[in-house]
Amino acid sequence: MASTLADINSQIKKHDEQIAQLRKQAEDLRNQERAGVIEELRKKIAEFGLTASDLKLGGRGAAAKRSAGAAAPKAAAKYRGPTGETWSGGRGRKPRWVTEALAAGKSLSDYEIK
Repeated sequence: MASTLADINSQIKKHDEQIAQLRKQAEDLRNQERAGVIEELRKKIAEFGLTASDLKLGGRGAAAKRSAGAAAPKAAAKYRGPTGETWSGGRGRKPRWVTEALAAGKSLSDYEIK
C-alpha cells in the first residue's frame, strides 16, 4: 500500500498511462472491425446490385440524417399568383407577388386555390 502522497500520485499517473494505452488499443480494434464490416457490406451491395435508394440512404450521405433543426415538411399551397407561383400562407415572409398585390388593393381571397 502506498504510504505517501507522492507514491499515490505516481500510481495514478501509471494507471492513467495504462488507461490511455488501452483506449488506443480499443480504438485501433474498432477501426479494424469497422473496415471489415465496410468491405463486407460493399461486397453484398455489389453482389445484389443495391442502390442508395434501396437502402433508404437518401443519396446525400451524412446530410441525409435529420437533425433537431431539420426543415419542416412543405405545406400545401393555398394561394396561386398571377403567373402561377404558389404560397402556403403563413410560413415565413410573404412572397413579393403577395405583398405587391396587397399594396395594390387586392385581397388574399382573390388568389385562393379552390
